[in-house]
Amino acid sequence: MHTTSQAHSFDCAERLAPTMRAMVLNAALLPLEPERRSIPQPGPGELRLRVLACAVCRTDLHVVDGELPLPVLPIVPGHEIVGVVEALGAGVEGHRAGERVGVPWLGHSCGCCAFCADGRENLCDAPRFTGYHRDGGFASHVIAEAAFCLPLSMPETDSGFAPGACEAKGQQPVDLRQQRV
Repeated sequence: MHTTSQAHSFDCAERLAPTMRAMVLNAALLPLEPERRSIPQPGPGELRLRVLACAVCRTDLHVVDGELPLPVLPIVPGHEIVGVVEALGAGVEGHRAGERVGVPWLGHSCGCCAFCADGRENLCDAPRFTGYHRDGGFASHVIAEAAFCLPLSMPETDSGFAPGACEAKGQQPVDLRQQRV
């Protein structure tokens, strides 16, 4: 049993924990809802990114409009992400804190089907997609599988490069630093 002062200190600690902003899809055809969440920690093989920009792709609209079957809900859409690595999960090599990276639609592949064995992960039999199966970039922070984060050393602006993370037509870049949640 906790005393009143112990309960108060737990409440204060919870309020002082770092949080992130996210725009969440709770059900198809509903507007995205702003949420505050705890900043996630990367698991093995993952990176935590501070999102600099995330473009809006037609695929994101298909997810929101319920035109793609079986999304993981609730979900944070957005897969044309430019971010800065803030934290690395266990076993991550080839990335460093402070590095600018891009995150595309394909967020995971099985690594063992015939397509993956042939180096054609984009045709994987069991893919996981950013903003559809795992939370995407319509947020201040995102967790992404390190193997699917692309280093960006090019001089383009963050919001100018975000649409390049996907080959889809009709993207409109969104600079999340200018959005309020």
